[in-house]
Amino acid sequence: MADNGDEDSQYRIKQGDYVVLKRGNIFKAVQIQPKKKVIFEKQWFFLDGAVGNFYSTTFEIVSGALQPQKLKNTDSFTDAKEAGTDNRNIVDDGKSQKLTRDDIEDLKEKGLEGQEIIQHLIDNSSTFKDKTEYAQDKYIKKKKKKYENTVTIVRPSCRILAMMYHGREPGKICHLRYDTLAQMLTLANIHAGSKVLVFDTCAGLVLGAVMERMGGYGSVIQMYPGGEPVRAGMESFGFPAHFHDMLHGFPICRVNALLAGTLDTTAKDPSAGRACFFFSLLKLSEMFIALLFPEETEKLEFKKIFYVFVFVLQAQERLVKLEEKRKKLAAAAALLEGRNADGLVIASRFHPCPVVMGLLPFLAPSRPFVVYSQYKEPLIECYNKLKEHGGAVSLRLTDTWLRHYQSFGRSNVSLKTNGHDKLAHLKVT
Repeated sequence: MADNGDEDSQYRIKQGDYVVLKRGNIFKAVQIQPKKKVIFEKQWFFLDGAVGNFYSTTFEIVSGALQPQKLKNTDSFTDAKEAGTDNRNIVDDGKSQKLTRDDIEDLKEKGLEGQEIIQHLIDNSSTFKDKTEYAQDKYIKKKKKKYENTVTIVRPSCRILAMMYHGREPGKICHLRYDTLAQMLTLANIHAGSKVLVFDTCAGLVLGAVMERMGGYGSVIQMYPGGEPVRAGMESFGFPAHFHDMLHGFPICRVNALLAGTLDTTAKDPSAGRACFFFSLLKLSEMFIALLFPEETEKLEFKKIFYVFVFVLQAQERLVKLEEKRKKLAAAAALLEGRNADGLVIASRFHPCPVVMGLLPFLAPSRPFVVYSQYKEPLIECYNKLKEHGGAVSLRLTDTWLRHYQSFGRSNVSLKTNGHDKLAHLKVT
């Protein structure tokens, strides 16, 4: 039994886990923390009640606490249900529902659950029986979304997080869909044990997808713009500690220096010298205070000691962080100097041409690389640039379309089209 418990533990929700809250097609990534209030779809609750339960469990929100949902008869709305042949005679005049808003609030105060409230709405609707079967299902689905206080907790994955970002904040991930992301991972031949370069301005979603596909084996070098890498999307995956050991970061602004052989990873950060300058400025101000206000020097003595102590601690902590940053930079530079990366994935809001031409020398011969852009014009320019430059074969510029067709009957889905562009290559010597 102990062995079974250990095996089940990986499928159970634990404190500190990163999870995704799901209700219908709406997602939100959160971390399980004790007594932390979470707001999801205009409802607040605590996640403590979810600890110990299995992933993909549906919970009811009761007075701000989560309780596993009890099994209910899902066909209660459809038992002995009468349906019309069409909706042509139904007039939406707002008078078909006999229950008022106050009546619904009274039902809530009496402690009725969402399913019972929906049944009252159906019973008091004068047009429900005249609707078609599909229209009735659509009505029930709409009322469930409004009145049922349930939430499902699922384990984060590449597909779920991509759907979450695309549904809530598509601009943060350059409108990258999960099907396009899956094709990018396949075209770049991402697998365990490889060395992959990633340039990602999609909130770290592409970086996390690459790390998930590699399973914690190999090396991932994140090329990032600016001073610090953005890894919010990657952190939402909730990877174990050994996954982070394979991750390295390198600022893209230093790529040219690395290619030219002028990058000095042993030099100290110039900002570290500001601590000595500030300390000297502090001593100089103390001398002026002693000369101008000699009677106040004794009162300021204690404050001076306290401020100096705090400043020294902060300066020491900053020096430690700068040293760690320098060591990480040196480790990433050592990986790049071999110029034997197995894959390159670029998904960026920047123009891809300079990025591709700058990172292509670090790729080993006969290795694939993929470039994603929300727009086709930059990729066309990059395609022509690579054709002129040479060194790459099997150039393919693709546009992925996703269509949701509308079918008649019970399975009615809205029509939706969207296109995303990718450029796939294979480097040769």
